[in-house]
Amino acid sequence: MMEVIDIWRLLPHRYPFLLVDRVLELEEDKRIVAIKNVTINEPHFLGHFPIKPVMPGVLIIESMAQTSAVLFARTLGKAMEGKVVYFMTIDNCRFRRPVEPGDQLRVHVEKLRGRGDMIWKMHGKGYVDDKVVAEADFAAMIQEKL
Repeated sequence: MMEVIDIWRLLPHRYPFLLVDRVLELEEDKRIVAIKNVTINEPHFLGHFPIKPVMPGVLIIESMAQTSAVLFARTLGKAMEGKVVYFMTIDNCRFRRPVEPGDQLRVHVEKLRGRGDMIWKMHGKGYVDDKVVAEADFAAMIQEKL
């Protein structure tokens, strides 16, 4: 549904911190499914861990956050211009399996509720080969860009 060029138009993130490569499904104001192709040439693998590379859990959660920011941007349209999405809380976070180079991380984010156009509560799950690798509940807010 959306390629990386489309994602660049919605998110301020760029390599090496853009963690959404493609959007596969999107229902505005409801849910989104995106992918992150995990490759060995990503800089965090130099130190995490050199003998057995594993994607840091915080980056998996960040991928969920960026995926939800795409959902925000597509849902709110023009109201998002000049604004950015920030994390507020992360709850019930669980890491189930490691994510390694060569994996395709499929990120599912569902909007649980929203308070106006400013604060949303979401539930995210990351999958590799149809197995849950991570999940979390989180909230985010929209603010003006600095």
